[in-house]
Amino acid sequence: MKIKYLISMIYAELSMDKSTDKEVRIGYTRCQAMWLKVVTMRNKLLIPWAAIRWVLLMFLIAQGLQAPLVAHPSEPIKPLKVWHGLASWYGARFHGRTTANGETYDMNAATAAHATLPFGSLVRVVNPKTGQSRVVRINDRGPFVEGREIDVSYEAANRLGLADRGLMRVRLELLEVPQRR
Repeated sequence: MKIKYLISMIYAELSMDKSTDKEVRIGYTRCQAMWLKVVTMRNKLLIPWAAIRWVLLMFLIAQGLQAPLVAHPSEPIKPLKVWHGLASWYGARFHGRTTANGETYDMNAATAAHATLPFGSLVRVVNPKTGQSRVVRINDRGPFVEGREIDVSYEAANRLGLADRGLMRVRLELLEVPQRR
């Protein structure tokens, strides 16, 4: 008799509870009914809570980190070697041809030809009159004209102000030589 009374009391209490979307069955304990409430409430709060976390992450936490997307050195890289020489450029006539290291020459890329530097070396070419500079990668051999030190691509020549003149005295700074394998 007491069991039937208890079951009917639980049923009456749970059936009056409209906060759950699920049908309440006879035999649920109070803990199970409470758990249903928690699960339903958690599911309803999931998306708003995710939005709040995203806002916190984007506007509060990320601002505190202040990490740059690209590393910008505070001072220029110290060159391994510095020397002066005569620079020229080569462009449309060689565009699409194979360079000495096997790449296809692209006149719009920052590349250059040098007689002795290893392929893949990075050289900063500086116009001493204007201070403009461009880092180029050695991917070809040349120039094959006496007295010239380096042939730069059209893109680098344009950046340096060399494209209009054809020849220019420049400062060359060797920044990096690739490691041998």
